[in-house]
Amino acid sequence: MPERLTPGQRRTLLEVARASIAHGLAHGAPLPARAEDYEPALRPQRATFVTLESGGALRGCIGSLEAYQPLVEDVAQHAFDAAFEDPRFPPVTREEAPRLAVHVSVLSPREPLDIRDEEELLRLLRPGVDGLVIAQGHRRATFLPSVWDSLPEPAEFLAHLKRKAGIPSGPSREALQAWRYTTESFGDAGSGDAPGCGTT
Repeated sequence: MPERLTPGQRRTLLEVARASIAHGLAHGAPLPARAEDYEPALRPQRATFVTLESGGALRGCIGSLEAYQPLVEDVAQHAFDAAFEDPRFPPVTREEAPRLAVHVSVLSPREPLDIRDEEELLRLLRPGVDGLVIAQGHRRATFLPSVWDSLPEPAEFLAHLKRKAGIPSGPSREALQAWRYTTESFGDAGSGDAPGCGTT
């Protein structure tokens, strides 16, 4: 596992996220962050989610489960996407931007769970720790670990995630696949990963 980020590195990523939103307002594109301009710890490929809140309510959240670009570039891209490309919300305006709370979650690599049924999956889950990805056929969804704050019971957590993915409740001929991961999360006071944050 990669080492945890220092407070200074966390501050840098939050500054990049805010700068990318400002750049998006001015130019309609993410901040063109270049990994080589930042310290080595911010250069490895990492998967991230960026969550935006306004007045305590979710205002945008976009991320990736797969690490495909340097950490600092991933944060810049997803901060822009959360502000302007989340289909659940209109684009962030200049008036809103100063009031946004920004939160970054850096994901660990996913661990596949070898399960025979949902009961076994529920036994393996670690409430408050695990982010979970489930898939059945072409349907897929994830909840970040902070969703446990509002859905603390494993059965309820899984039921809501299946609903989000569009996977019917009850027995199915198609096997349910599952992966878990953890996150290193940080952000502005009062910000966090809301239950609506994730990917399908």
